[in-house]
Amino acid sequence: MNTRSAINPELREWILATSRAGHAPRTVVELMRSHGYDPRQSRTFVAEVLKLPLASLLADTDADAPLVRRTRHPEAPLAKAGDREVKVSLSMDKPALRVLEGLLTDEECDELIALARPRLARALTIDASGEHQVDHRRTSVGMFFKLGELPLVAQLEQRIAALFDIPVSHGEGLQILHYLPGQEYQPHFDWFDPTQPGYSTITARGGQRVASVVMYLNTPEAGGGTAFPEAGLTVTALRGSAVYFAYEGGDASSLHAGLPVLRGEKWIATKWLREKPY
Repeated sequence: MNTRSAINPELREWILATSRAGHAPRTVVELMRSHGYDPRQSRTFVAEVLKLPLASLLADTDADAPLVRRTRHPEAPLAKAGDREVKVSLSMDKPALRVLEGLLTDEECDELIALARPRLARALTIDASGEHQVDHRRTSVGMFFKLGELPLVAQLEQRIAALFDIPVSHGEGLQILHYLPGQEYQPHFDWFDPTQPGYSTITARGGQRVASVVMYLNTPEAGGGTAFPEAGLTVTALRGSAVYFAYEGGDASSLHAGLPVLRGEKWIATKWLREKPY
């Protein structure tokens, strides 16, 4: 555990930069805790750098509480995502869902596709025991980036963390998926069923999933949208945009499907967010 009597310049600058990126003071404290800093010292340092009354920060955080988090739902019309401002073009309460325009630039979409292409393999799902498996419902190919693996990946992770007010450490690695005509992902839930025997294994690291962000890296010629059958909604796959949906408590209305690509191809980047550091 990191314990220091005085804050160093690098940490001071990191606290300031993280705060400017849109993170609440309690989130900055939690990020420090997740990297091994003493909880009480973390609050003292954050209060000092951000010039906040320590008492107010103590009231907003609990040094002994687990780092269980839920996401913040962006509100229309515009939301700050760190270095970008995104347009919230559709909002829904059940499931808690937002369509976000302009989350990525065209250049960022192209770069993610180029970086992922050489590493593609048959996309897998997680079975009840926590093992990865081939699932007939999911016919795409894909790959994962590790957290912060590349500058663009780290930049996107910071953007998502700021937009939804949840630490980067609570996210799984960014997954890139590629669909050709006829390929799809049939209706499914992203959260883990607590009644399944492998639930404790799947959630031992990071806890339950609490939200998903599906980012569209290109615009298919036809098809390929994301359908929410319980809500009667299909989100069109448009390059640079994303659909975010949360499902605290295992919301059944979050049932969704990657519809078949009818013409062209579809590239997406998916980010799953957890209730605890992953």
